[in-house]
Amino acid sequence: MTETPLRPARIVAAFGRSYLADTGEGPPRPCVARGKRSEVVCGDQVLLRLGQDPAVIETLLPRRNALWRQDAWRSKMFAANLDLVLVVTAAEPTPNLELVGRALIAAQSEDIPSALVLNKRELPGTARLREMLQPLQSAGYPIIEVSARQAPDEAAAILRQKLDGRIGMLIGASGVGKSTLVNALVPGLRIQTQAISAALNAGRHTTTATRLYMLEGLAPGSGLLDSPGFQAFGLNQLSVSQLQHAFPEIARLNGTCRFNNCTHRQEPGCAVRTAVEAGELATSRYALYLRVLQELLNEAETRPTA
Repeated sequence: MTETPLRPARIVAAFGRSYLADTGEGPPRPCVARGKRSEVVCGDQVLLRLGQDPAVIETLLPRRNALWRQDAWRSKMFAANLDLVLVVTAAEPTPNLELVGRALIAAQSEDIPSALVLNKRELPGTARLREMLQPLQSAGYPIIEVSARQAPDEAAAILRQKLDGRIGMLIGASGVGKSTLVNALVPGLRIQTQAISAALNAGRHTTTATRLYMLEGLAPGSGLLDSPGFQAFGLNQLSVSQLQHAFPEIARLNGTCRFNNCTHRQEPGCAVRTAVEAGELATSRYALYLRVLQELLNEAETRPTA
């Protein structure tokens, strides 16, 4: 029997080993991965075998990038082939700037452009939060201020400009208004979510899945990837060198320390510590660097040797 030809597609919804794939023709198709364990994530480009229901993912094509978080207990890939990461924060609930900083590190380590979305700008605590975000803005991360609840059309228009021709991902802690932003950006979201739930046969559990919504009215290929909120972001997948390059303000100083293998902690002639002492590098950013660095060193010490 002749096998059906393979069709290129993009994964637009993922839950366990069940997926939806967009082939560019008709509605997304339900599909499954071969084998017991799947490494396919939302945003992946794949080759599908369509001659059965559900279709089968035969080949995972090479990724341009992938967004990860990893701690001592588990590793989690969010999405692949991103053009933009939008990290959402707000004055309420209490801002989790640790999570914001770590999400930016993860994106930077994969060379994915990032920006901050300061939501709920109408709240009285926004002025203080704006000051707290200043070190990130000085490091080169743009800050986009919106009010998804009070001015959803304006918020959608601003973010659609950023997403035109790009696949972007919204990430952030629970409660920062991410879902309200997604609702503003994706008309008919409830209908699309229900269709995904039915196709994946996953019911209410798809609220915990990652989904990619293509954005109409923008350049072809424009899309928004939505994922559940989270409260922790481990970075154990990084090497020390990757970490140093994931801080733009530290990366600019790499190679200027006395020692080539400087960890920027206690070594003499460290250009990074000199910049901190001179007020040219924010102490909050340097403190985050030291915290993540210590986690990586601890992980290296506990990793079993071959």
